[in-house]
Amino acid sequence: MSTKNKLPAHSRGTGNIFADLGLPNAEEHQLKAALVVQLKRLMEEREITQTDAAKLVEMKQPDLSKLLRGHFKLVSVEKLMRMLTAFDQDVEITVKPHRKRGEAGRITFIPA
Repeated sequence: MSTKNKLPAHSRGTGNIFADLGLPNAEEHQLKAALVVQLKRLMEEREITQTDAAKLVEMKQPDLSKLLRGHFKLVSVEKLMRMLTAFDQDVEITVKPHRKRGEAGRITFIPA
């Protein structure tokens, strides 16, 4: 008899937890999450408080706190990109044909 523990039945995720959970607008949520992670990383690098960061990005501190805890409905992707530019970041958007014809394109975030 084998003493190894067997894993329960499972499937491999898509790489987008929001899609795996069946949430609408999964790509937008994934993009927002990546941008918020980048924003949080910049705050930590600069060792600034939420209050100082909120002033920098022209947002109320309680709203920034909610955003950092995953309340993405508070802001648009555009607002998040503007917030990153307030942290002296360049944001580039590249549009190119999808590699497989007939399939919908995808949105990806590639940090520098």
